[in-house]
Amino acid sequence: MIGRITGTLIEKTPPVVCIDVGGIGYEIDVPMSTLYDLPETGARVTLYTHLAVREDAHTLYGFLSDKERSAFRLLIKVTGIGARTALSVLSGMTVDELGSAITQQETGRLTRVPGIGKKTAERLLLELRGKLGADLPSAPGTVSGGGREDIVNALLALGYSNSECQAALKKVPEGVEVAEGIRTALKSLSRT
Repeated sequence: MIGRITGTLIEKTPPVVCIDVGGIGYEIDVPMSTLYDLPETGARVTLYTHLAVREDAHTLYGFLSDKERSAFRLLIKVTGIGARTALSVLSGMTVDELGSAITQQETGRLTRVPGIGKKTAERLLLELRGKLGADLPSAPGTVSGGGREDIVNALLALGYSNSECQAALKKVPEGVEVAEGIRTALKSLSRT
């Protein structure tokens, strides 16, 4: 198993990078979050890797942190989630955002990722509950990631546009109850 690679970054062709290690160029599939954080070509880099061996291919996946690699490994264990979908999830959100979505059981945040439908999002929430994001603090019913989504959904249901909702959401302080957050947002909308 190849667990980590350190070498010279010689090519970035999304979603693949090539790293030269002792004269051998390793092609590594990476999530976009890793790709954006890599230095310019010619720089020395270290990636945590996961090697997937199949009949028709040996594919190396790379991540800037062990935390990302661990999340990838958890994702590919979920029924119906392959490596490409797992990379897509990690490209669309950070590990902490994913953990928060799982802890707060928010399908909406997951369905925003390309390739993740409602049923897949529900399966992810079910199978990863307690495995990813369990160490993140959560206060159900308060305005944080999921509470903010509840406020926006309530405002959208009342006929406000998405841009009006986002503007009103900026007036809502962190940590208040969702109901109070909706009242605050409605007050700010009535003043405009």
